[in-house]
Amino acid sequence: MKIIILGACLLLATPLLQAKEWAFDVYLDKSKIGTHTFTLNDSTLTSKANFNVKVLFINAYKYDHAAKEQWAGDCLNALEANTTENKVVTKVNGKLDAGAFNVKNGSQEQTLPACVMTFAYWNPKILQQSKLLNPQNAEHLDTTITKLGDTKTEVKGKPTDTAHYKITGALKGVKKLNIELWYNQDNDWVALKSVTPEGYNIIYKLK
Repeated sequence: MKIIILGACLLLATPLLQAKEWAFDVYLDKSKIGTHTFTLNDSTLTSKANFNVKVLFINAYKYDHAAKEQWAGDCLNALEANTTENKVVTKVNGKLDAGAFNVKNGSQEQTLPACVMTFAYWNPKILQQSKLLNPQNAEHLDTTITKLGDTKTEVKGKPTDTAHYKITGALKGVKKLNIELWYNQDNDWVALKSVTPEGYNIIYKLK
C-alpha cells in the first residue's frame, strides 16, 4: 500500500502573523493510524506526520514525514523535506535562485517557475492553481480543482456548514493524486480525504 501525503503552503496577508496550528488525527477508513500536524509561524511552515498501519498486530506500513517551507507571500522560497516510507528514504530540497525555483529529490533536479505553490490546503488560492508541487517527492503535478458543492461536515464533533472541493493531480498523464477538501464558512480548512491507488480512504479529522 502506498499513501501519498502532501505538504502545505500558506497565505501571508501581513508581515507578522501569530503562530497557527492545524492538528489532525489520521484514519485509514475507520481505524486511526497516526497524526499530521501543520504549524505556521510567520513565514515558516513545518509539517510532521507519523502513520503506522497494523494488520493482525503486525506493522504492515510505516510512514514518517517532516517538512519545512519558507515563504514570501504566496511563493515558495525554500523547501526541505524528509520522508521515510517502509524504510525507503526520500529527501527533497528546493530553493528560489536567479528567478527560478530549483528543486531536487536525490535522483532528479528540476527548474520550475519563480512562484511555485505546494498544496495550500488552508489558502483559498490553491483552488485557482493548475500546477502544484508535491514536497514529498518533488513531482510538479498538473492539477484540476472541482467544487463538489456545499454540505454539512462533522468538525470536532459538531455538524458544520462547509464547501467541498476535489483536487486531482497527474504527471505526464499518469494519475497521481485524488484529494477532497472541506472549508468552513470562514474559508478555514477543516477536513481532508485522500484516496490511495488501492482504493483506501485516508481521512483527516481536526483534533
